[in-house]
Amino acid sequence: MLLSALLLTSVMTVPAISDCADLEPQPWADLCVISSDEMKGRLVETEGNARARAYIIERLTEIGVDTVGDSYEHPFSYEQALDFRDPNSPRETVNAVNVIGVIPGADRSRAIAVTAHYDHVGQNEAGEIYNGADDNASGVAALLATAEHFIANPPRHDILIMAFDAEESGLRGAREVVSNPVEGAAPVAFNLNFDMLGYSPDNDIWAAGPYHTPALTPIVEESAADASITLAAGYDSPDEDPRNDWTLLSDQGAFHMGGIPFLYLGVEDHEHYHQPSDEFETIDPDFFLGAVSVAVELAERIDADLDTVVGGGSEN
Repeated sequence: MLLSALLLTSVMTVPAISDCADLEPQPWADLCVISSDEMKGRLVETEGNARARAYIIERLTEIGVDTVGDSYEHPFSYEQALDFRDPNSPRETVNAVNVIGVIPGADRSRAIAVTAHYDHVGQNEAGEIYNGADDNASGVAALLATAEHFIANPPRHDILIMAFDAEESGLRGAREVVSNPVEGAAPVAFNLNFDMLGYSPDNDIWAAGPYHTPALTPIVEESAADASITLAAGYDSPDEDPRNDWTLLSDQGAFHMGGIPFLYLGVEDHEHYHQPSDEFETIDPDFFLGAVSVAVELAERIDADLDTVVGGGSEN
């Protein structure tokens, strides 16, 4: 989710990438690598961010996901204030890179964009690393698991696998692909976004989007019936406290503003959110792997029922 104030907390010991290689199943290993200290918090335009991106590309290559064009990397740039608190602050250009691949479907006229941001917030002035295991190494691991599923079970529609950069800077990666659709890719008909799937003391995860697209309700309910964790729809109504409407708070917001229906899967904010304590060791493997299973099942059901979902329209 979007960047909030960074508070100082104690640093926990995290595994090195070499310690992650033998972990099973694969999403657990992916989470371990992406949230390791070697990634230095994955802040946009840093060496650690580039390392995380290289790992994602390595995994997409292993899985067998096609590039869109001649590369998985899709660079873009944006301007931001040097001091966001000062409206008159000088501006700087930031160079970022989305990672995008495609799994061809039987119907190549439209695509489902399955998305997760891989950037995080870096380090604080004391040198503590914000490893972002839940936010959002967990979502990227689910993204890779979804890619593996559709390689093994070819989809009905094109599946765009999109790992976004610069979400923490204002959904910049998602805004880029909505404003400037990826050349060579089918038009995006739907967005399934994963952001924070790894930590929930109450063992529950939320699906935001059915308020805007009611045809999603049975998909969420059927997936909930099969889940090992608690899945519920919510956090998507403007009638709620604005802080409890997640519609625009992660990358799905860019798609929603572009008129593209979405489903967002994620947990509630917690004490480790945007803290150095958001570490691999903090993640409950049973909950996380249950959330990954939910993510994959939602993707499968949306692909199977896309005509109903999109045909049902977005009413709100």
